[in-house]
Amino acid sequence: MEEAAASALRFKSNYAVSRKIEPFYKGGRVQVNRDGKFMFCPCGNKLNVIEVETGALHSLQQEEEEDITAFVLSPDDEILVTGSRALLLKQWHWRENQCVRTWKAVHAAPVAAMAFDSTSTLLATGGCDSTIKIWDMIKQYCTHNLKGSSGVVHLVEFHPDTSRLQLFSSSIDYKIRIWDLTSSKCVAVLDGHFSAVTSLAFADGNTLLSSGRDKICMVWDLKTKESKHTVPVYETVEAAVLLPEKGDFSQLGVKKQGLHFVTAGSRGILKVWEVATAACVYSQPVPFELKEEASERSLTQCMLVPERNEIVTVSVEHNIVFYDAQTLQLRKQLAGYNDEVLDVKFLGPADSHIVVATNSPQLKVFELATSHCQILYGHTETILALDVFRKGLMFVSCAKDKSLRVWRMNKDGRVICVAQGLGHAHGVGAVSCSRLKESFIVTSSQDCTIKIWNMPESLTSKAKAALISSPETLHAKVTERGHNKDINSVTVSPNDKLIATGSQDRLAKLWSCSDCSLLGVFTGHKRGIWCVQFSPVDQVLATSSADGTLKLWGIRDFSCLKTFEGHDASVLKIIFVSRGTQLLSGGSDGLLKLWTIKTNECVKTLDGHENKIWGLHSNKQDDMVVTGSSDSCITLWKDVTEIEEKEAQAKEEEQIIKEQELSNLLHEKRYLKALGLAISLDRPHTVLMVIKAILKETDGRKHLEENIARLRKDQKEAVLTFLVTWNTNSRNCHEAQAVVETLLKHEAPETLLQYSGIKPAVESLLPYTERHFQRLSRLLQATMFIDFMWQNMRLGDAAQQEDVTL
Repeated sequence: MEEAAASALRFKSNYAVSRKIEPFYKGGRVQVNRDGKFMFCPCGNKLNVIEVETGALHSLQQEEEEDITAFVLSPDDEILVTGSRALLLKQWHWRENQCVRTWKAVHAAPVAAMAFDSTSTLLATGGCDSTIKIWDMIKQYCTHNLKGSSGVVHLVEFHPDTSRLQLFSSSIDYKIRIWDLTSSKCVAVLDGHFSAVTSLAFADGNTLLSSGRDKICMVWDLKTKESKHTVPVYETVEAAVLLPEKGDFSQLGVKKQGLHFVTAGSRGILKVWEVATAACVYSQPVPFELKEEASERSLTQCMLVPERNEIVTVSVEHNIVFYDAQTLQLRKQLAGYNDEVLDVKFLGPADSHIVVATNSPQLKVFELATSHCQILYGHTETILALDVFRKGLMFVSCAKDKSLRVWRMNKDGRVICVAQGLGHAHGVGAVSCSRLKESFIVTSSQDCTIKIWNMPESLTSKAKAALISSPETLHAKVTERGHNKDINSVTVSPNDKLIATGSQDRLAKLWSCSDCSLLGVFTGHKRGIWCVQFSPVDQVLATSSADGTLKLWGIRDFSCLKTFEGHDASVLKIIFVSRGTQLLSGGSDGLLKLWTIKTNECVKTLDGHENKIWGLHSNKQDDMVVTGSSDSCITLWKDVTEIEEKEAQAKEEEQIIKEQELSNLLHEKRYLKALGLAISLDRPHTVLMVIKAILKETDGRKHLEENIARLRKDQKEAVLTFLVTWNTNSRNCHEAQAVVETLLKHEAPETLLQYSGIKPAVESLLPYTERHFQRLSRLLQATMFIDFMWQNMRLGDAAQQEDVTL
């Protein structure tokens, strides 16, 4: 019992950010390098370089605060060029995060498209000013200025055969122009599309594939400049990628020789087409619940990475998906942008995942080890809240679409929807799961009602759960009108017998789980209540409010036990940590505060977000916390109390050992070592004592000079800062001046000028040194006067003695 009490009283004192999941892609073209290990994503005025395997990223940050409008990586992976709204082009060593060259784009409007030729020596830039420029990257000048396009040039591609010196472009007149770079003239116009051309791909020297938003793909003969095939795709096509002729693509319906290509577009799925027959030979299967949501999933880009045998797609929702090129099986998925994070919870038996609601109808489940993200479709409107059952394998989401959904994570980490419940008249804003077993769910809504939903046995027993093919329908067991205004929060007690709700009507209420009968009301907050939480160990309820306070209430007599004041804004979320002895709260100003209940004290304030903290959850081990905010960031915090305590203890022990060693060195008169040790301990007074001890020795000045001369530069700099303080006191000024004299004697002026803090040190030394000099001068004058008087007195005495003897 005593051990348990002791461990319970081990309060947390600090959390440190262990990881951040931030937006890394906000739209525009994405590029993958040749070996597929790195991905380049524009994000405002930054270009993020993401390591695909781990999700780790670094940013190429522009000096000017202008957004990047286009970028391209050369085929040899060596040269990266970005173009910004400031009409500047920048060349980067992207591995070192270093900009090596900046030059003016010479376009009258921002650059919209870029492409390198296959030798990585020529760069084409297509501008919003209807012109195309060609740049020689070795000699660093503009070689061509191609005019004749109409409107924004949004597509430029070099012919892969460098001997031809041809550039292909497309602008808003839907035509594909072929430019001869030897004559700088447009030699042909391929006219066939009736909407914007979205991609160009070369099958061989004389065959070109183009895709368009007019729902067709065209195959062109570059000898005759005529269309050979038109393939109707029946959806807006954003990208078409040719499948390599070598390779086994039989699982994608490729049975014959000949050209095949993959399309990505508005339906959000990949399709494989055979050019010869214009037939779709393979279409990605779509789960039933996604059939109505094509617009949400439409694809904006598709790329082939031959080195890794992968096809990469980018969706309108900023999700980047990696597929096996031969089977189109999902390999990895990354979420580029999360929008506002409305709730976040740890998931999995070992808290290996987090599930996030992001102001969208889709849920995102992140695997923390790899940043792999599953996107869960099912809700039709914004998901507002989440809760996870005790074991961590099942969780519940509720949304503006008036529904709740129950999800289960399989052993392989894949999440499926196993049940859904309808019945609320308005959006469902809060949800809480039963704590002991997976037996029921409580929801509350803007319709001011509370509903209790029983979990059927088919969902909770493993044997029956494996047989579920489509989501089961849940029915509310009890419905009760709870408050007069929106209910913002609902929670179930640790023993599953009580329910607490918090509402905009400034009241928190306590209900019985069995029949939803009202047991009592907690009155005292001056504004709406945002969050309610039961203590895991005491019969206590915590509430947080828009009035900036947290309150603890006794659930037997409904009295307010404690009030915590310190937030300057609404307190949106609270959780109990440290076995119920502390509270962690998140505010609308982006601040987290850690409170110790016993002392009413705010132990720590953590500044981790720039906006409202809507999501706050602790893991089962109580050593990690995850927060989600409307600044689009998810932050993982690690409890560093024990680490900091151990570091402080180790530091203290080290100090004691060093002080003992210092005492021994002084006793043994090993002054140089003593001096070095005192400096490393940052003890100005001890250093002064050592210097005084040296000066007391025979030939003290000489010994001091020898010892000071043998110090390292950083040690001399430390002594210089110390002696500035010593020099302010007349008792210690002699030692300070002795060290200054030694430094001036043995160090060249150029060396002294390189010392850190030399300027303020000299400025501080001068007035006090002047004062000491004047004082000593006065003292010298006084002693000389005394000496003179003494000499005169002696002379008088001698004369008198002479008179007496005579």
